[in-house]
Amino acid sequence: MRIGATFKIALRALRRNKMRTVLTMLGIIIGVGAVIAMVGIGNGAKAQVTARIASLGQNVIQIFSGSLNRGGVFTGFGGAGTLTPEDAIAIKAEVPGILALSPEVRGGGGQITAGENNWNSPILGEGVDYLIIRQWDLAEGAMFTEADERSSAKVCLLGLTTKERLFPDEDAVGKTIRMKGVPLKVVGVLARKGASMGGDDQDDRVVIPYTTCMKRFAGVTTLRMIQLSAESSSQMMEVQNAIAELLRQRHRIQAGRDDDFIIRNQQEIAETANATTETMTALLAGVAVISLIVGGIGIMNIMLVSVTERTREIGIRMAVGARGHDILLQFLIEAVTLSSIGGLVGIGVGIGTAKFLAAVKGWPTVVSMDSVIISFVFSAAVGIFFGFYPARKASKLDPIEALRYE
Repeated sequence: MRIGATFKIALRALRRNKMRTVLTMLGIIIGVGAVIAMVGIGNGAKAQVTARIASLGQNVIQIFSGSLNRGGVFTGFGGAGTLTPEDAIAIKAEVPGILALSPEVRGGGGQITAGENNWNSPILGEGVDYLIIRQWDLAEGAMFTEADERSSAKVCLLGLTTKERLFPDEDAVGKTIRMKGVPLKVVGVLARKGASMGGDDQDDRVVIPYTTCMKRFAGVTTLRMIQLSAESSSQMMEVQNAIAELLRQRHRIQAGRDDDFIIRNQQEIAETANATTETMTALLAGVAVISLIVGGIGIMNIMLVSVTERTREIGIRMAVGARGHDILLQFLIEAVTLSSIGGLVGIGVGIGTAKFLAAVKGWPTVVSMDSVIISFVFSAAVGIFFGFYPARKASKLDPIEALRYE
């Protein structure tokens, strides 16, 4: 009964100064809302990166040619041209646990014409397993064949963006496009894939057999990259280690010397990409938590003012039998009520802000239940922490001095 009565007295005191109560809660509302919204933005960015990495396919391993140093200038991955088609054939034949493998050559970009229409798209040379690795469906037609690959046939697949630019009102399969003076027969159209990790449109491309790209477009005899898919995620490291050992043997790399190739798996790519978003999320959440602490300081300030204003009231309560811990409990209840109600309203503000940004700005946002629960608990803890000192000060007042206070 004593706790119930104390609770009613605390709520009555808060209702007595409605405007001050609302303004005090405002700091907590802004803090909690900011935490939820900022963490939601960070989680949304992370989810978007994860989805784009998943668009690479399942259990993907990428092997790049090493970097070439020309007069102190490094060309980056693929610049050394140390991977060959024979390396790709050997890897597929000798390394167990590989589901699919595709050599890759970049043919640059160029103007493509089809009748009266034209468009500029990048050209990509790939193997017949390319769509299996990328888990990429076809909207129309079929994949080019191993026979096309062996004969360097002049055939191609079009990304959906490229198809819509060149053949906006008709089927593309069976038609011919011309790129850099070379006619290419369209055998298939890729289903929509969306943006890549770098933000590029994956649907804006022309895919041809890598042998065709090497001979007719790139003019090279080496590969930029070999990408493959392991049969299961549990085999990825085993496959990766076996590839490294095989390539070191084939390239005659002696013990202690650096490899002339780089191997990356999907997990490493994901960890690298997520590191940035996790840092951004932590930074945004840290700024939001600071605003929550400032709100807590506001609660302590108002509670100290309240103790001063209600000194005589505290003296009267003590004179009629209230003990120190009753006064302490009353002011703690007031502080926790302020922070808890502010936390609940802040949750609504944070979720609403996240949805607003997603709708208006197009930012991906993911509000997790964990962030909601943690924000609310933290707001209640802020009330207890910053409300304790004013409450303790009130409970330590001398009843006689309090009654004399004007």
